[in-house]
Amino acid sequence: MQRYEELNKSFINGEWTEGESVRTYNILNPYDNSIITSVRLATVKQLHQAFECAAEAQKEWAKSSVEERREVLCKAAEYLKTNREAIIDVIVRETGGTVLKANVEWHLTIEILEEAIKYADEIHQVREVPAAVEGKVNYIYRLPLGVIASISPFNFPMNLSMRTIAPAIALGNSVVHKPDIQVGLTGGSIIAKAFEYAGLPKGVLNVILTDLTEIGDDMLTNPHARLISFTGSTAVGRHIGEIAGKQLKRVALELGGNSPFIVLSDADVDRAVEAAIFGKFIHQGQICMIINRIIVHKKKYDEFVEKFVEKAKSLPYGDPRDPKTVIGPLINERQMKKALQIIEEAKRDGIKIALEGKRVGNVLTPYVFVDVDNTSKLAQTELFAPIAVIIKAETDEEAIAMANDTEYGLSSAVFTSDLEKGKRFALQIDSGMTHINDQTVNDAPNIPFGGNKASGLGRFGNPWVVEEFTVTKWVSMQTKYREYPF
Repeated sequence: MQRYEELNKSFINGEWTEGESVRTYNILNPYDNSIITSVRLATVKQLHQAFECAAEAQKEWAKSSVEERREVLCKAAEYLKTNREAIIDVIVRETGGTVLKANVEWHLTIEILEEAIKYADEIHQVREVPAAVEGKVNYIYRLPLGVIASISPFNFPMNLSMRTIAPAIALGNSVVHKPDIQVGLTGGSIIAKAFEYAGLPKGVLNVILTDLTEIGDDMLTNPHARLISFTGSTAVGRHIGEIAGKQLKRVALELGGNSPFIVLSDADVDRAVEAAIFGKFIHQGQICMIINRIIVHKKKYDEFVEKFVEKAKSLPYGDPRDPKTVIGPLINERQMKKALQIIEEAKRDGIKIALEGKRVGNVLTPYVFVDVDNTSKLAQTELFAPIAVIIKAETDEEAIAMANDTEYGLSSAVFTSDLEKGKRFALQIDSGMTHINDQTVNDAPNIPFGGNKASGLGRFGNPWVVEEFTVTKWVSMQTKYREYPF
């Protein structure tokens, strides 16, 4: 069985390369702070080298056949399937995610690869369109974009990295990828190993294990980077957008969220509670799409609160390696302190607590705040922790208005027994995604995944990602001599 702790190096131009920094980084298990592996960080010089290699390799990869690209994607998927057990173990230990979360992440990663196989033939296709000029023939081509700079987060690192890497490779691009160093194995090294096994030509995928202290903004400013794909906070996304805008680079930004879960006056409360518990507490609430605000019509409010609190109180917590665990650790001490500060501020503001959680080592058990004002700091903050916020709405229409009263617009959910009403209300919510009679955490490789407002720019998923990761070119051919007016 592959020991992924040994893959603690950057992958540059097809070689596992020791970082040249004087600094090392210990990747820790968030549950017990044990060291999984130590990484010698890559330097800005090595990052530049990776971009140079990627730019050179992309010229040839752009000429590759559909069959070549599909074979590489198929073999990368084969590798991940063959090594599933070892990969699940690393996801659990490195991200602090439960066994359930790790399996979900592995499965999503495979789905992304298999969907990319379907559109590997999108480049170099030619479409002929009519011309008004006599004798002219218009050809429209879709071509690879070039080098893509990819930056992924700590929460679902494998599938959120593959969400950029697989489409880029399928469409004839090359990639320089920087995972969050806290999850460098899951978000980078395992993916690099899969593509190495698959026979991807050297330089097409480069994975840099480093941090911002070493490289600053060079992932963003490198002249070879034609598109910057980033999943993370809105604050960082704004910074990336500012730099990319000045340099006229494309961006694919999947940013923060404050996803509302709306329980309308005719909703089935038991079903709504089941969905809300999952959509709030999976991976300890550390998901951009997680339920951030639960907005409940006053007719259903008391029943919902009572049943939600009882279920939240019973969720097993502790070691994520135990298959029964639902609430595992937060990723690091900084995130823990941030969550505890949010809780203390809410208490000082006099917000009512229906369930008081506790810190147990690096685990935070569920907190439930009720009767929350939708305009309060607590309600308007992206929580990224197992902290539930329940808000009462006087009417169904007010619930929708509350849902929209945020700078974010990533995911959302509406519970109702009237599906047509649910569809009508779903279209009134200003978010990239709305789920009727489900929770907010949904993903698939064949849907337009992305947000509105401060939640991002662009869409992942087939076929939308094809447009993002390619360039359209018009070639015209004059087959008959053209008469000009002068």
